[in-house]
Amino acid sequence: MASPRTITIVALSFALGLFFVFMGTIKLTPRLSKDAYSEMKRAYKSYGKALPGLKKMGISSVLLRKIIGSLEVGCGVVLTLVPGRPKDVANFLLLLVMLAVLFFHQLVGDPLKRYAHALVFGILLTCRLLIARQSEDRLEREESREEHINVQEKNKVKQS
Repeated sequence: MASPRTITIVALSFALGLFFVFMGTIKLTPRLSKDAYSEMKRAYKSYGKALPGLKKMGISSVLLRKIIGSLEVGCGVVLTLVPGRPKDVANFLLLLVMLAVLFFHQLVGDPLKRYAHALVFGILLTCRLLIARQSEDRLEREESREEHINVQEKNKVKQS
């Protein structure tokens, strides 16, 4: 039977992955929700106006929205379907995206209710990453402890 930690990581990965696939798709196409897509376009236009440095670098509000949406979809798919270390990389990239989104919302002066989701999902991504790293560290410690015990047993046998 799987440990509670493993079940937690799998459940968080799956739920977060689906959420980010959904949100990224809304940023990229109006097929899921025309109203939400229009709202995303409006929001990213305000972010583009608040960050004139992006325009100087050749990044329009449309390109910014598409980059963030594509990152969310790609990392969401990895979190949902791909096993192993790539999940941690996708988790970290999404955490950076959430920090950027929080920065954008603060920059344009949005009220908390407009960016509370980014805070919540940033916290969930942080928890998932910490739990995943904690279990990996634990496995490494157990393996090194077993190796140490095996070496001690071999030394005892040699001495006998």
